Formats: sequence, C-alpha cells, structure tokens
Amino acid sequence: MSALLDIVAANQAGKGQGIPSYCTAHPQTLRAILAAYRDDTAPILIEATCNQVNQFGGYTGMTPAGFRAFVEDLAKAEGVEPARLILGGDHLGPNPWKSEPAEAAMVKARDLVAAFVDAGFTKIHLDASMACADDGHLSEGQIAERAAELCAVAESRGRADLVYVIGTEVPIPGGETEALDALALTDPASVAETWALHERAFVARGLADALTRVIGIVVQPGVDFGNDTVFAFDAAKATDLSAAVTRLPGMVFEAHSTDYQSQQALSDLVQGHFAILKVGPELTFAFRLAVMALAEIESLMDVAKPSNIVDVLLSEMRANPGDWRAYVAPGPREREMMLYGLSDRVRYYWPRPAVQAALANLYANVRAAKPEPGIVAQAIGGLVDPVPASADLSDRIVRRMVGDVVRKYRAAAGE
Repeated sequence: MSALLDIVAANQAGKGQGIPSYCTAHPQTLRAILAAYRDDTAPILIEATCNQVNQFGGYTGMTPAGFRAFVEDLAKAEGVEPARLILGGDHLGPNPWKSEPAEAAMVKARDLVAAFVDAGFTKIHLDASMACADDGHLSEGQIAERAAELCAVAESRGRADLVYVIGTEVPIPGGETEALDALALTDPASVAETWALHERAFVARGLADALTRVIGIVVQPGVDFGNDTVFAFDAAKATDLSAAVTRLPGMVFEAHSTDYQSQQALSDLVQGHFAILKVGPELTFAFRLAVMALAEIESLMDVAKPSNIVDVLLSEMRANPGDWRAYVAPGPREREMMLYGLSDRVRYYWPRPAVQAALANLYANVRAAKPEPGIVAQAIGGLVDPVPASADLSDRIVRRMVGDVVRKYRAAAGE
C-alpha cells in the first residue's frame, strides 16, 4: 500500500505518475496482465466490483477471500510475488441489492465491506449512491452518510492499511447501453461539495482518521464508451476540473471507463491528476481479438475437427441473451455487434462449458498444426517474437494482445 501512497503523492506534486487499475476476473487475461509485470517490481492494482465478487459469490461465484486466493495463485504461477498485489473493492455499497428496501440492502452492503476488508483488500471504493426500492430521491447528503456508515464497518475490522475512494459520478459499468451525443464533465463545485458532505458525515461518526486516508474521488472527466463509440479525453475541457482536486487534502481523481483511450489521452488524464486509470472491457476485448486470430489461423490449416469457436459463442449468446441484449440494437448488424462490440459482452460467455470445450479444441488444433510464421503474422498483424519451440503459440498470442493494452496503460502512467 505504501507504493500506492507514493504514486498518489507524486501525482499531487505534479510528477505525472499514475497507476492502472485492472478490473477483470478472466483467468487467461489476468495471467497475461501479471506476466507483463514479471520482470520489474512495480505494484499491480487489481480490483473486483460488488456485482462481480461479493459475500454471496457474485456473478463470478467468488467471495472476496476466494478472489484473493484466485489472483494470488495466478501471480505465483507467473512468477510474480503476491506481495506486489494491491487488491481493491470497487463500488462497495448496496448496488447488488438496490431492488430491496434500503434497510435490508444496507445490511448486506455492510457485510460486503466487512468481507472485502477481512479478505485483505486494502483499496476500498465506498459507493452508496444508488437509490434502493423505498428511497425515492436520494440526496447527496444521504449518499455521504451511507458511505460513512460503510466506512465505519471497514474501520471496525482493525486494519491499519486501508485507503478509501469516494464519489461515483461515473459512466455505466461495462459501457453505455444507449447512444450518447456528448458527455457532461463533473462541475468543479460538485467536487468540493462531495468532499464537504463526506467530511461532515465521517467526522460525525468519529472517522476523522479515516478521512486522512481518503486518497481518491471519482468524477466524470469526459471519457466513456459504448458498443460502437469512444469518447476521447479532451484535456483542455477538463482544466478547471483538474484544478479542483488540488484544493482537496491529499487526493487524486479516479477515472472509470478509460477503456479504448489512446496512450496520449491516458497520459493527459494522469497529468490532469486522474492518477488511477480503471480499465476492464478493453482487456477481455484484447483476449477476444486473440481468440479470433487463432480461429483464423485454424481456418488456414488442415484441421480434422475444427473448433467452430465463433459459432459456439454465438449459439451460447443467443440461447442466453441476458448479458448482451441491452447493449446491442436489433437489426442487420446484430451479429457483428454481439461479437465485436466495444462493450465486449462476449466476456460473460467464456466460462460456459461449451465455450470452454471449443476453446480447448481450438488451442489443441493450433498447437498440432504448427502454422508457419507468415500464417500467424497474417492473423495477428505481425510476426511473434522468436521463442523456444516448446512455448505454446496460443498463449503467446493471448499475452501479446492483452500485453499491448497493459503496456499502453503502464506507459501512460509513467511506469
């Protein structure tokens, strides 16, 4: 955690340092991320959201303790010391249970925070911004009071290494479901108000010490993406917003949904005190690119039993549309946007048994076929680096494509 605090302090001092925050639970993607850090000593920030991981398992089936063990095992397999990992809990609050009355939802939210802290997560994003079933309009003051309630639970666990992020003016997780013409940046006055309300609520609960460990505030800097759109960061438009965080004690901004931004835009974000760069769908999008490249290689070889990975994916997605339907408009481009959309709804279907079986077949086919370097280059847009013949080509391609995203973020963060 001291490494994260050093990065925050350096950014506050105008040194242009930041840190990527990797938000994925996909094992091959995580292994590729970790492999990109194997040969240095930089800290690695990996986060789990409240819907993805919680005390009931979330949509991954993992509790916070289970997620920590899962990530640490992957790190060891890649030759990365688990001590370098910083684990974060994202949007911790009542969001998974917002359809329930507030009292019941907040009981579960308190248990959620306790589970994350007890499991060793040290970066805690407190987010009680969502209205529950009986809330009606939820004021900014109520949001801050509920965040303080959750912070009190975290502090009660007796951990001295916790840091907090507050605020929630962010794009929809996973990308927008509707087309947008423009984005409204957070008003600098709202930043000051958010801090003042949280300060008041924390002090009222005797959490003055925890206030000194609030390192970040989430705002909308003008970045977002949809299934077929990316809103690029415009540093000139965010000048006043960037200046607002310098008037707060010891904090930086946390930027969500930075996926698909250029390296220059990401660097501009870091220079503008958006020191924590969250990325999720772009990582598994890169994994999907690798799989499709492997499928193209397979199609160019003499394979006795093709994997038909694309057909299997489409079949699973059409049979179970809940994870993509809201993001893909019906019509003649539906198939393409299901598979290739920037929201990467495909990521929810990799764990399915039929897809896993097709993937295993694909990898085996490529391994056995021993495609020539020119075939590989045609599929992935360039030659892969020479490595021992024993190295698995499929794994090399996945690591190259996911690694390109990691390298972009690390360069922008000044690592």
